Amino acid sequence: MNSRRSFLQRALAFGAGALSLPTLAAAESSQARASSQPSAWFAANHHAAGPPVAVVTPDIPKLPYTLDGGVKVFHLIAEPVKRELAPGRVIDAWGYNGVCPGPTIEANRGDRVRIVLDNHLPEPTTMHWHGLEIPIRMDGMPYISQKPIVPGGRFVYEFTLDQDGTFFYHSHGAMQEMMGMIGMFILHPRQAYAPRADHDFGIVLQEWALLPNNSIPNTANMEFNWLTLNGKAGPATTPLVVRQGNRVRIRMVNLGMDHHPVHLHGHTFVVTGTEAGRQPESTWGPGNTVLVGVAQARDIEFVANNPGDWMVHCHLPHHMMNSMMDLLSDRAVSTSPLSQKQAGEQMELMMAQDQPMEMAPDAAQVIAPNASTVPGFPQDGLMEVAMDRAVDKSPEFMELPPGWSAGMQGMMSLLRIMPPEQYDRYLAAKSASRQHATGEGR
Repeated sequence: MNSRRSFLQRALAFGAGALSLPTLAAAESSQARASSQPSAWFAANHHAAGPPVAVVTPDIPKLPYTLDGGVKVFHLIAEPVKRELAPGRVIDAWGYNGVCPGPTIEANRGDRVRIVLDNHLPEPTTMHWHGLEIPIRMDGMPYISQKPIVPGGRFVYEFTLDQDGTFFYHSHGAMQEMMGMIGMFILHPRQAYAPRADHDFGIVLQEWALLPNNSIPNTANMEFNWLTLNGKAGPATTPLVVRQGNRVRIRMVNLGMDHHPVHLHGHTFVVTGTEAGRQPESTWGPGNTVLVGVAQARDIEFVANNPGDWMVHCHLPHHMMNSMMDLLSDRAVSTSPLSQKQAGEQMELMMAQDQPMEMAPDAAQVIAPNASTVPGFPQDGLMEVAMDRAVDKSPEFMELPPGWSAGMQGMMSLLRIMPPEQYDRYLAAKSASRQHATGEGR
């Protein structure tokens, strides 16, 4: 009995020791990595040869920079801006450098950056660099890390970038955030991550509370009736265009009051990053909807192997529409039972509001003969009004079917996966459009 107990004790002791050796080694290795650089546990991700591709942020420009002794110098101006969310719906927002969201900043891990912020607002402001590990005096917290920048004032932020991933900048005033003061801050690794992304997109999710006949967002409101991607509401959101078979990354940032479950049609993706940077591959799991919470970022990646024009949108039902009473000025769409005659008159009213709208190709079939007898009518039928001609003015919209915009509203966009020959036509149209805009070849 004693010999059996002794054997078991020796076996357990050996097993515990054997298990502790790799655990201890891993812990020492982890501590060594952590002492060598910030957020070093991300080093487990594999890298591919060559630099990463540039990020495309549809409907938002890039922020240019100059070099000063190896320091990248960016200039931002906080100021009131006008933004057309959809055809005919212009709001008075606040942003940076004339746009809302602000221009996208791109830099590389290891860069030293200097960001000069001029305040052209009628009140003080500061800038917070969301998720960046920087000195406290650069953090942008009013009165704690810096004095607020008074109207007409300037503050110079400067720091070294020791991270990579999807980050963002924003005013640290709550109401100013809701007026639109946010922009993406993309930090690339020195070498592209593997699997290498061929297309890289950035999207800012925002909500707006806009009363009829009022162009100024109500920042104290708790309900929102306009939902945008990069400052545009569907169908005015510029599609994401990729070549079939390529690997795609989409970065999403949310700084609003609502969480957004973003769904991608036709594909399965993995979440590869958050607002803290690249995720270890051990955390990747398949999905087709990702919840982007308030103050969060999420990066998704997938292979675009299924050609077509696929929806990418927030799946909250009220976020898949624009404010119809807003589009109709002071006239609201009725949600009470209507006769066929009344419903037809209401649809005619919508068409006569000087908005660039048109009937979808199957509009004659929208209203059934017995519509007035069906409880709940009308719902979506009277909302499906196409605006193709008002928005499809750039190559990203080329070759879409007639009436494509009828079901595109709110926080919606298109992922257009084109076969090689169609993608080549798109690139040619894109080049011609760029030459026309810049006057090249004249």
